[in-house]
Amino acid sequence: MNNKQPGKPVVQTVLSPALLNLYELNSSIVVIIDVLRATSTIATALHHGAKEIIPVATVAECIQLGKQMDAITAGERDGKIAEGLQYGNTPSVYTPKFVGGKTVVLTTTNGTRLLHQALEADAEEIITGAFCNLSSVCQYLVQRQKNVLLACAAWRNRVNLEDTLFAGAVIDQIKDQFEIKGDSSQIAEILYQEAKPGLFEYMKNKKASHYQRLMDQGLEADIRYCLSVNSADTLPVYENGRLAVRK
Repeated sequence: MNNKQPGKPVVQTVLSPALLNLYELNSSIVVIIDVLRATSTIATALHHGAKEIIPVATVAECIQLGKQMDAITAGERDGKIAEGLQYGNTPSVYTPKFVGGKTVVLTTTNGTRLLHQALEADAEEIITGAFCNLSSVCQYLVQRQKNVLLACAAWRNRVNLEDTLFAGAVIDQIKDQFEIKGDSSQIAEILYQEAKPGLFEYMKNKKASHYQRLMDQGLEADIRYCLSVNSADTLPVYENGRLAVRK
């Protein structure tokens, strides 16, 4: 779909954390994508005034750090609030009144785990993306003009539809300024073009696995919010162990 254009930075897409080791991260901006729901929650909390989000890999670490910092502890395992934590991964919980000026320590099944994998692989720079902050992500990538790796959190290493669709949405918006590389990037863009007229209905019609998982838990409102575009349009950037809004 896009012939190689010398001089342009490269965009690649990794559809599962299990494939991350196949890519060079130390010269790329890595976009962590976990649409349902970690990166949607991160963008929403920061958009609503949270001071910072500290992503951790385990529930035990989340509890311990939360006590040390007197912070909000939040997270899920298999879509449900993890035992021992105060709050889950539902974006609507993170209102300005609740999170304004506060630190949130967050652990999730897929998204925060992938972020730590990217750190271990020496990612040059990490940001997080979801449909709710699509424009901020795309504007930043175009401004920076560096190689990009769109990293999908998937579900327990299994490729999922919503993260792939978001990667396709980013590619759709920035492809004129970048060389789009790899079959996974082409797949993501093709699927997004098909789904673009109605993301929720597309997920429903395709019986997307994570859509069905969350619907079974009565979380339709979460899904609809997480598939809405630019509803929390801010840019979470990872620096010094925390995610915060780029100043």
